[in-house]
Amino acid sequence: MTYLRYSPNIETPESDEQENIDGIIQGMTQESQTVEKRDGHAVRASHAKSTACVIGQLIVAPGLPPELAQGLFAEPGAFDVAVRFAQGPGEKLGDRVSTHRGMSIKVFGVEGAKLPGHDAPTQDFVLASGTTFPAGTAAGFLSQAKKIGLTVPMPEGVKSEAASVARNINKMLNAVGASPSPTLDFYGHPFSHPLVEEYFSQCPVRFGEHVAKIGAFPVAAEQRALADWQLDPHQDEDGFRHAAVDYFASNDAMFELRAQLWTDAETQPIEDTSVDWPTNESSYRTVATIRLPRQSAYGPDRVRYFDEVMTFRPAHSLEAHRPLGGVMRARMQVYQALSDFRHRENGIAAANTATIQDIPA
Repeated sequence: MTYLRYSPNIETPESDEQENIDGIIQGMTQESQTVEKRDGHAVRASHAKSTACVIGQLIVAPGLPPELAQGLFAEPGAFDVAVRFAQGPGEKLGDRVSTHRGMSIKVFGVEGAKLPGHDAPTQDFVLASGTTFPAGTAAGFLSQAKKIGLTVPMPEGVKSEAASVARNINKMLNAVGASPSPTLDFYGHPFSHPLVEEYFSQCPVRFGEHVAKIGAFPVAAEQRALADWQLDPHQDEDGFRHAAVDYFASNDAMFELRAQLWTDAETQPIEDTSVDWPTNESSYRTVATIRLPRQSAYGPDRVRYFDEVMTFRPAHSLEAHRPLGGVMRARMQVYQALSDFRHRENGIAAANTATIQDIPA
């Protein structure tokens, strides 16, 4: 198989891209202001409601072939990690509004050339449920942000009904053998256990000499046993959190981190992240394992640090894993601007956490 090479000219920004990015920042800041005014506290503009805040290790697999032994994964070894699982919306809603999920990973002790402005020895991977980002470009991102902005002031019951409609349409599509819609799943995700989800970068990143999308796949037997678990949101509006905390109280979790290498510029576009890269052309292949031992997954000091202080951003990256494409170029600016807003409004200094020892027990 031929693996395409990374070069700076594989990206082709839209002529009005910066204008679109500025619009995303303005619109999402207004959404955050609406939430802050309502709730009295500024929260993340996406993935606001955490479900588990845990630490563990990332173990790079030995004997990787040359195309996978790249960047962070060039040599076998172990790294400390912090992982934050969260619900998708930029507001803390009851779990009956079940939308997409997030898994943010911070890898510590990472050496090598970093992106400008990133001076900590870390590498962040910001992942979400679903293999694609519904808005494939910065222009699409702006359009999507505007639609979400219109829903923020609405009552929670309306958001729950909208999520239910999206979820049920996808159920019907699945029942007749059609492919579920990633866009509908973004707004209405099944009531599944957060530790049985698969999480994806959705957008491409540089992978040393190559390019890849990244995925995290649950592999522990105890996780796989949760495949049929379903939350009853009428019984527990914080049920995803309680399920994750209960799991970590008595079980270890394990995810395989896998890379889907870029092999075809036509079927695997860099600049349209709404296009799913076909796995029959390039499969997700394991490069490392994330081991999260049993622990207290929601202690108050740790949760405050994860939710209020620590930052996870695509821009916290090695040059060897530079985010690629218009959506990622937008995210690098949007995450920075919205984090600055949140920390300024709350009077809490942000931390580009450099070591796992900085994280409370």
